[in-house]
Amino acid sequence: MDLAFTPEEQTFREDIRAWVHANLPADISHKVHNALRLSRDDMQRWAKILGKKGWLGHGWPKEFGGPGWNAVQKHLFEEECALAGAPRVVPFGPVMVAPVIMAFGSPEQQQRFLPGIASGEVWWSQGYSEPGSGSDLASVKCRAERVGDKYIVNGQKTWTTLGQYGEWIFCLVRTSTEGKPQTGISFLLIDMKSPGVTVRPIVLLDGEAEVNEVWFDNVEVPAENLIGEENKGWTYAKHLLSHERTNIADVNRAKRELERLKRIAKAEGVYDDLRFRDEIAKMEVDVVALEMLVLRVLSAEKSGKNSLDIAGLLKIRGSEIQQRYTELMMLAAGPFSLPFIEEAMEAGWQGDFPGGIPADAPLASTYFNMRKTTIYGGSNEVQRNIVSQFVLG
Repeated sequence: MDLAFTPEEQTFREDIRAWVHANLPADISHKVHNALRLSRDDMQRWAKILGKKGWLGHGWPKEFGGPGWNAVQKHLFEEECALAGAPRVVPFGPVMVAPVIMAFGSPEQQQRFLPGIASGEVWWSQGYSEPGSGSDLASVKCRAERVGDKYIVNGQKTWTTLGQYGEWIFCLVRTSTEGKPQTGISFLLIDMKSPGVTVRPIVLLDGEAEVNEVWFDNVEVPAENLIGEENKGWTYAKHLLSHERTNIADVNRAKRELERLKRIAKAEGVYDDLRFRDEIAKMEVDVVALEMLVLRVLSAEKSGKNSLDIAGLLKIRGSEIQQRYTELMMLAAGPFSLPFIEEAMEAGWQGDFPGGIPADAPLASTYFNMRKTTIYGGSNEVQRNIVSQFVLG
């Protein structure tokens, strides 16, 4: 196992770094480095810049319009983007549904949907969770009934991230109640502008409506929007979830946020406190260990071996690290991290709180938001069961 990068890979990294620094808008980078709110325009602007270069689908093979990079190159690209302050690519289109369309979609579906995803023009949402179906995803009840050449969809999806911006949504729908729950699920692509689709924002602790409820009331969906075979959607869903859970680990963002934690600690005068420095050191060890785990997977793939089936493990550790660094930032700022004023976060300013620094403004918001990470994408409790069964035996 070789965890060192080759000279060719280092050159590739330098080329990526130069391109990102030349093309990443400074106002977007400033927002990312300071955890300020990214608008839909900010996220879409960066997606289209990547799309124009052919890198929004940076994990795609050449046959589908991607760069055809290997696992190490993809990792280096993601790391350089994160360290430069680029927004995290909204994954629902290029990272999640696109691989499903490539693997299981018809040639017509590939030609129809992949170009809009690759260019960043079409915003996709994910329709998996329901009020009673989160980690127990096989229990979905949203119903799709085949009537002629259409499906009639009725039901509800929830926790739909950024669904208020969605133009298309990929959904797990129940098309049969016979046999095991997993055997009656289908994978359907739905135009969110269709009559009967209603999106209702859910306001969270941080005041944002990052997640939404999506309701389907007799929504007509052409049967040609079914991916693969009817009642085989569970197979396609598992294919997608492996991409989602690896993406959630996001070690590259953790490395960037670790540096932000150090900046805040220095600005607040606690960086030289030995006890607090110990906490930073432990966090750095955890981030390096997570990176080594990712590099082990990359090394296995590069050498042609089967990569370790550890998507669940990456998700567990990555999500715990995300929660911990937001907690340490709050501890570093002390009482100055407590006030949450939306206008202050937007302006990067702490308003009427003497002694506060601009970096403190979004700390409470980010801390509250990151409480979600150990739950979404399959709760960590469920992931531990999966790891114990398939990795530890």
